[in-house]
Amino acid sequence: MLTKRIIPCLDIKNGRTVKGINFENIRDAGDPIELAQRYVVEGADELVFLDITATNEGRKTFAALVLDIAKHINIPFTVGGGISSVEDASVLLEAGADKVSINSSAVRRPELVDELAREFGNQFVVVAIDTKLIAGEDGVPAERVVTHGGTKPTDRYTIPWAKEVYSRGAGEILLTSMNTDGAKSGFAIQVTKAVNEAINIPVIASGGAGSMQHFTDVFTQTGCDAALAASIFHFGEIPIPDLKAYLRSEKIPVRI
Repeated sequence: MLTKRIIPCLDIKNGRTVKGINFENIRDAGDPIELAQRYVVEGADELVFLDITATNEGRKTFAALVLDIAKHINIPFTVGGGISSVEDASVLLEAGADKVSINSSAVRRPELVDELAREFGNQFVVVAIDTKLIAGEDGVPAERVVTHGGTKPTDRYTIPWAKEVYSRGAGEILLTSMNTDGAKSGFAIQVTKAVNEAINIPVIASGGAGSMQHFTDVFTQTGCDAALAASIFHFGEIPIPDLKAYLRSEKIPVRI
């Protein structure tokens, strides 16, 4: 049986790791390289770095940081933020990233998924999907794709969008529920399960982790391949070694 992955996420702003709720009330969480090295020692399986204020100038700074990160850690890591072309992705992959993550740029221009998969291979392409339960004109709530930290609904529904990016060549889906993100009340089980059952590539669950039990729930109830969290790891609320020992005791296969 494949082991389940535990993935800390580091949101980067001006070269520092930060954390907020839905990108608001942002506070400093430390030096990204120091945090990354700590997570390697603690047993994280992968890392995700997201440049949350990506601009042309900022991307150059971020690429330099990616180069530095690659020199200091020996586990796979994904980078995202402001990637809207093959050239943008190439810079980050050449700097040492193992995978790139695209989000709103794919919503704006879905062909980008095809282009990245064709240029680099499916295994290098992660499509991040931010989903939110929104009532339609008929008053019935449905999971919709949102952008801008969950503030802007799109006309895309989450499950069909996941199927589309899968068909276009995405190698992995990073699914974040904006209803649960930062709330520490548990992952969004229903939509994560639905996405996982709709496609045949790994799904990373994100948004809502607040206890070890939440990780057990998402792995056992959705079939997802990995679970991602940020503040509970950054601020030492749940140490990764303790989490993995707990998951092992729950008969969930993890790499120790």
